[in-house]
Amino acid sequence: MEIGSMILLFSCVLFLLLSSCATLDTISTNQVIRDGDTIVSDDKMFELGFFSPERSKNWYVGIWYKKISTGTVVWVANRETTITDKSGMLELSRQGNQLICSGDNTVIWSSNLTVSAMNDNLVVVVQLLDTGNLVVWDRSTKNERVIWQSFDHPGNTFLPGMKIGKDLASGRERVIIPWKSADDPSPGPYLHWLDTNGYPQIFVRKGSVIRWRSGPWNGLKFQGWSIENPNPIYSIQFVMNEKEIYYKYDLKSSAVQRVLVLPDDVAVPLQWMDQIQEWVVHTIGAATDSCGGYGLCGPYASCNANRYPPCKCMAGFKPQVPDEWDRANGSSGCERKQDLDCMSGSGFKRISGIVFPDTRRSWYNHSMTLEECEMACRMKCNCTAYANSDIRNGGSGCLLWFDELMDTRENDDNQDLYIKLAASEFAGDSYARDKKDNNVQMEDLDELPSFSLNKLIKATDNFDINKKIGEGGFGPVYKCVMEDGQEVAIKRLSETSKQGLDEFKNEVICIAKLQHRNLVKLIGYCMHGNEMILIYEYMANKSLDTILFDETKSLMLDWPRRLNIIHGIARGILYLHQDSRLQIIHRDLKAGNILLDGDMNPKISDFGLARKFVGSDTAAMTRKVVGTYGYISPEYAVHGRFSVKSDVFSFGVLVLEILSVHGCIFTWLGSCNVSEVLRSIHVGLLCVQHHAHDRPTMLSVVLMLVSEGVLPQPKQPAFFTGQSDGEVQSVSSVDEDMITHLYAR
Repeated sequence: MEIGSMILLFSCVLFLLLSSCATLDTISTNQVIRDGDTIVSDDKMFELGFFSPERSKNWYVGIWYKKISTGTVVWVANRETTITDKSGMLELSRQGNQLICSGDNTVIWSSNLTVSAMNDNLVVVVQLLDTGNLVVWDRSTKNERVIWQSFDHPGNTFLPGMKIGKDLASGRERVIIPWKSADDPSPGPYLHWLDTNGYPQIFVRKGSVIRWRSGPWNGLKFQGWSIENPNPIYSIQFVMNEKEIYYKYDLKSSAVQRVLVLPDDVAVPLQWMDQIQEWVVHTIGAATDSCGGYGLCGPYASCNANRYPPCKCMAGFKPQVPDEWDRANGSSGCERKQDLDCMSGSGFKRISGIVFPDTRRSWYNHSMTLEECEMACRMKCNCTAYANSDIRNGGSGCLLWFDELMDTRENDDNQDLYIKLAASEFAGDSYARDKKDNNVQMEDLDELPSFSLNKLIKATDNFDINKKIGEGGFGPVYKCVMEDGQEVAIKRLSETSKQGLDEFKNEVICIAKLQHRNLVKLIGYCMHGNEMILIYEYMANKSLDTILFDETKSLMLDWPRRLNIIHGIARGILYLHQDSRLQIIHRDLKAGNILLDGDMNPKISDFGLARKFVGSDTAAMTRKVVGTYGYISPEYAVHGRFSVKSDVFSFGVLVLEILSVHGCIFTWLGSCNVSEVLRSIHVGLLCVQHHAHDRPTMLSVVLMLVSEGVLPQPKQPAFFTGQSDGEVQSVSSVDEDMITHLYAR
């Protein structure tokens, strides 16, 4: 073959290859996609083609992650109409409709493009975008337009950039419907949607029954979501204008993330980890609270899943059916103690720490002040409550309720709700304000059940020594079984304890208002004469120190468990410092105050020495230094100066203990992720730096533990007072050698 002919042939082949590459992410009207054919997004992240789920004989057109070996499907076209063999075809009609046909050309599925989008001059093409969105473009004019997109028809996966909500112009609602099962993409019984009646909120429905409600958007998040927004990983946006109402999230990093709604209605935020080639549950953005269903406690009552019974009437209300409430059934709800009478006047009772009641029967105005909102509620006789709609910048906007207050759930938000009550309900307020401090403190204990001493004596066989499982600074701890079969740990104040009534009250009042999976749950208390007793949930593996400092038991703590304990303690402290209703400095964090449940999940306990702080007042002085030496920070031990950074120091000591006690690190190091070990050591050293201002906040600690960014170099650790700089440097060099040694292994 002549050289010229070879060059021409090569040029033609190269042109065909380049043309093929250029259209790799598109389908035109003259193309047919069959089993084995795919199109791939430009960044090679997503792929579209035919697939069959595991243990299924049906075939579907879907989109999945191309870069991920597990073949994770994120969208399915023909969810309700299947193909039973490999003969299916996907094509694009000249009118812009996508058609899935069987082998005999029977149309199985169509994208059903609306007539308004069609015209005779359409130049259409299907493109798979880097976001995972499948788009039909009309390129007949200079300004191409989208005439159909898969993001308008979500399945069971919520992807970054996808909108969930309502297009007010077209009336189209974008909802999430989970699969029927792991092998069946057809729509299951659950539906997640943004309800735009009244002030928008997210609902979950099974059939016609509402299972869960998020609460309204408060400027940063939907109230029932336990998330941080903004955070370093993603941002959540809520948009409400005359054209559309929706929420979405966008990534701030290159992480691969999705929110998967499982067939049983569990929404799971997932992140792909290249190191282990698995999807892992993402820690930032843990989802919602739950009270076992919508409106469990009926009108004018609040629900707390961590309380028994879970229902409690709001201030100024009483049970509608007392006999049912006595049997721990609060579903009938509550009624007013005094009926509202517009002519006789009214007042408002402020409550906080709740997810607002159902807002479908509400009115809102984003420009009003709280004072204007109150006046509007006073002027409308049927208004039952009011609140700011936005918590940012001290609060703004107005929400008014015009019906029974339904589905109110207790949580850790500090947003206030003002409930309208009859004026007669406030007649005794002047007397109440004159009560002594001590009585007010005792009233705070009413949030927890009070147990009789006789009941506890019976449960413990008169505090039998054989039921004793330990002893701490407060006193002995007993394990027993209550009448309802619940296993509990009973902590009894001993006569020789240095703690007393103040510490007892402090613990009860603090922990009664705290709810977090990494804090021990206080079930109740008993005060009878000189007896002061606390009743906790029972922790099967007792305290961390009983395992960590035992050469045999410590072998139970492999690396995943140690890492889980470190992460759990960090999340618990972050909650105390930043996210709880009462922002708290623990002041006595140590291995003995970390309890472990049956699955080795950590729970922070012993709040007798804790101190509350408000707003930016995150530091204080004391003449009485409490806590455990070895764990307390140098500025606290020497000068009595404590702050949130004191807890950070104690956490750092705990981390280093968990990683190094008894030298047993070498028994699990070989099977662990060395980079995770080194990162944990690095974070621990950052936490025990000598100067408080050098230590990170617990939010930074949590983010450093779960991310892969570069960490700052730790400065001089705090060891003990009186050391010269030379002594500190010589000891520090030993730590550096140890880290180098671990890395080499």
